[in-house]
Amino acid sequence: MSWDYVLELIKNILVTQTGMPNLLIKQVIMMLVAFFFLYLAVGKKYEPLLLVPIGFGIFLVNFPLAPLMGYTEHGNPELLRAFYRYGVEWEIIPPMIFLGLGAMTDFGPLIANPKTLIVGAGAQLGVFITYIGTLFFGFTLKEAASVAIIGGADGPTTIYLTAKLAPQLLGANALAAYSYMAMVPLIQPPIMRLMTTPDQRRIKMRQLRPVSDREKLLFPLIAAILIIILIPAVAPLMGMFMFGNFMRECGVVKRLSETAQHSLMNIITILLGLSVGATMKAEVFLSWKPLLIFGFGLMDFIVCTFGGILTVHIMNFFLKEKINPLIGSAGVSAVPMAARVSNSEGLKAVPTNFLLMHAMGPNLAGVIGSAAAAGMFIAMFQ
Repeated sequence: MSWDYVLELIKNILVTQTGMPNLLIKQVIMMLVAFFFLYLAVGKKYEPLLLVPIGFGIFLVNFPLAPLMGYTEHGNPELLRAFYRYGVEWEIIPPMIFLGLGAMTDFGPLIANPKTLIVGAGAQLGVFITYIGTLFFGFTLKEAASVAIIGGADGPTTIYLTAKLAPQLLGANALAAYSYMAMVPLIQPPIMRLMTTPDQRRIKMRQLRPVSDREKLLFPLIAAILIIILIPAVAPLMGMFMFGNFMRECGVVKRLSETAQHSLMNIITILLGLSVGATMKAEVFLSWKPLLIFGFGLMDFIVCTFGGILTVHIMNFFLKEKINPLIGSAGVSAVPMAARVSNSEGLKAVPTNFLLMHAMGPNLAGVIGSAAAAGMFIAMFQ
């Protein structure tokens, strides 16, 4: 065996079996994007439970030749491809997230003040305005619908709808949705102060009435009937959401409820984050559409916040007992961050103005509203 043959063999191995000669500048850029989102999660603590696995998924999938998102020679999906295929493409992970959310949700504030359902509906204004706007920038009807739902500030709903209608945009849509959810405390307060007067921010609301255990037990059953009959396409999300809540309220399956809230939710969150991050390979993400998505997502979120507050202003024209318009911003979903921001702004206006429980009503209504909007899009395009 000659030295020339050995050197040629080593050269071939280095070129074909190692990543270094195949590393492209666009992959390095995507790794820097991954580091940025990991910094937001770790350094700034913005939605760390999602941004850490998403950021690490972006990081891993952009290594050249890494067997993560392809298929083996026998046709079996590689590791992250398997997470994505069986969890997201098969539409299992988002409904399971809703199961856990339902088990963690107390619908008491919404039951005590059902008027806030209107606020949650009004906060979907940005979804439909953004849908129309994106059509002027080369997005297809299905792509526009998947981008528009970002304003609902509900990550699992965004992922569920995008996986159905525009899977090629999944990474960008999910990252935009969770990024803006994390930045609720930065985005919403200026809009809230712009749309309200000092006197309006000082409105004090009467303490919510006590809600009985029976009401809480019946609510998920009645809500499931009404929502799924009206919008059957949203049954996987709302069905699991209400099932999780029923487990919480019935009191006889405490172990199952706690599993849904903690262990199951944590496992699903890891699989979801890695799956979403793994879709953001350089050749897919570094194009004009993902960049536009982040811009439209921000506009969407701002208009949804505007829509929720505007809805309260309109309602106050007809109500004797006025609602503090600050709670309107919580209609974008983003549970419970948006409600906490409403409460924080209320305390700035009056140190004894506690709005948290009042804001939880439109906050929960926003979850239902964004899922309903997603169901309408699915019914339109599938």
